Amino acid sequence: MKRDDDKAPEIDPELAAQVQPTVTSDDIDDSNYVSGLPGFLGVIDVSIARIEAVLLAIGVLLMAVNTMANVVGRFVVGQSLFFSEEVNRALIVLITFAGISYAARHGRHIRMSAFFDAMPPPLRKVLMIVIALTTAAAMFLLAWYSVDYVSTQASRGRVLPALQVPVWWIIVWAPLGFFLTGLQYALTAIKNLIDKDIWLSTSTLEGYSDNAAEEV
Repeated sequence: MKRDDDKAPEIDPELAAQVQPTVTSDDIDDSNYVSGLPGFLGVIDVSIARIEAVLLAIGVLLMAVNTMANVVGRFVVGQSLFFSEEVNRALIVLITFAGISYAARHGRHIRMSAFFDAMPPPLRKVLMIVIALTTAAAMFLLAWYSVDYVSTQASRGRVLPALQVPVWWIIVWAPLGFFLTGLQYALTAIKNLIDKDIWLSTSTLEGYSDNAAEEV
C-alpha cells in the first residue's frame, strides 16, 4: 500500500500555463498575409505586401539562376557570362529597396530603444506614433530626391557597358522602395492611433519574443 506522500502532487493548470514556453508564430509567408487595418487602409497594406513579395521573389530567383548559369559557363563551357555581374548588380538594387519596405512591415529594422523601453506604455505609444510619422516623412523625402536622381541619370543617356541598357533602369527601384517604406510607416502610425496596443509595424506588436530566432 502506497503512502499519500508517494503520490504525485497535483499541478495547478493556471500555473502550468504560465510556465510553459511561449511559442510564437513568425510566419513571413506573405502569400497569406492579412492586414490588421480596416477598410481601404487594409487594401493598401495587403497591396504593398503583394508588391514586396513579387519583387523579392523575382529578384532572389533571378540572382540564383544568373549566378548558377555563370558558374556552369565558367567551369563547363570555359567562358563566363559577360553580363552576369551587371545583372546581379541590378538585382541587388531591386532586392535592397524592396527589402526595406518588407523589413518595415515586419518590424525588422534596427531600433535604438534604450529610452523607449524605459518609458511607461502611454508615452511609448505616443513616441511610436511620432517615430513612425517622422520616418515616413523621411522616406517620402528620400523618394522625392531619388526620383530627381533617376531623372538626372535618364537625361544623361548613360548605358551599362555589357547589357547596353540605360543606367536608370536599374536604379528606378530606389524611389519605389522609399515610397513603399514611407507608406508602411504611415500605416504603422495609423495602426497605433486606432488600436490600444503599441505596434512596431502593422503586423508586429511591440515587445521581444522568447524565441531566439525572432531576433534579427
